Amino acid sequence: MIKITMFSSADKVAGQGVGSAYIELINLLKERFSKDFDIKINNYGKSDLSHYHTIDPKFYLSTFSKKRGRKIGYVHFLPETLEGSIKLPKLFRNIFYKYVISFYKRMDQIVVVNPTFIDKLVAHGLVREKIKYIPNFVSTKNFYEKTAEEKSAFRKKIGIDEDKLIVFGDGQVQERKGIDDFYKLAQDNPDIEFIWAGGFSFGKITDGYDHYKNLIENAPKNMKFTGIVDRNDLVNYYNVCDLFLLPSYDELFPMSVLEAFSCGAPVLLRDLELYRAIIDGYYQPAKDRSEMNDFIRKVAKDHSILDNFKKKSRLATDYYSEDHLSKIWYEFYTNQYKIAKQDK
Repeated sequence: MIKITMFSSADKVAGQGVGSAYIELINLLKERFSKDFDIKINNYGKSDLSHYHTIDPKFYLSTFSKKRGRKIGYVHFLPETLEGSIKLPKLFRNIFYKYVISFYKRMDQIVVVNPTFIDKLVAHGLVREKIKYIPNFVSTKNFYEKTAEEKSAFRKKIGIDEDKLIVFGDGQVQERKGIDDFYKLAQDNPDIEFIWAGGFSFGKITDGYDHYKNLIENAPKNMKFTGIVDRNDLVNYYNVCDLFLLPSYDELFPMSVLEAFSCGAPVLLRDLELYRAIIDGYYQPAKDRSEMNDFIRKVAKDHSILDNFKKKSRLATDYYSEDHLSKIWYEFYTNQYKIAKQDK
């Protein structure tokens, strides 16, 4: 068996996509490859492979130990992608950004969740040949299409009429997620219900914390901020929404989009380069709030438009399935093990 140690604190902070991706991978490996991989979590004993999911200082120090075997770094963000997420003093921010890149450079192999990150990492001084793209995925056991009766029951539970159009989005409440546009769309469409699931995962150091706290406290009647929702309950929101909207200005490989696909929800996204690289053809793109508004109003007049997007979501789910990604991860870890043995 190949001994793999996973280093992560991603599941300690609720409402983060990094944590969702980590949980999905751990579950997949344990369910499908328990006879091939001996998985340990945050264990400092001897390993063949050490896979770092988060960049904790104590994990960084562990990279200097020979016990770690071949070191694999999972890149979920770059320094520039943190802009608009957390607010830090300039001096500390510069030091932290250098630390992030230093951590990645300590790795023998890098895995990115979006191919657009490869060139950016190379620009930061990393070796292109040591970078591999592996997309995220979600479990269809946890995120799936529910029955009409189940959907109706959840609508009743959250107090929304059957004939009311629901636009749903989720993620941390922060500027880069496009919360302001989501909020304005709710104000401009009082006859449509808007729901945002997510909260302040970074607490008061969230960039624009006071501004967004005020928005939440003064949301229009047709908009609900649910706060951070447990993943086991998120599936219900994806199922009852007529349209999933993520107006983010910057993303890596948003787990929320894959979760929406897996539940058969039609998806509307800001037209970003990174989406075109990974999920082109599966969603409705919009360059700005105006185009988002046009599509939402079009859908409100003719719900049948969404039927084709439901089909696209199902196709995306097939491509980013556990079956497909399990083969990729199995080959990746076994190849890394072979390289580790050759290097000894």
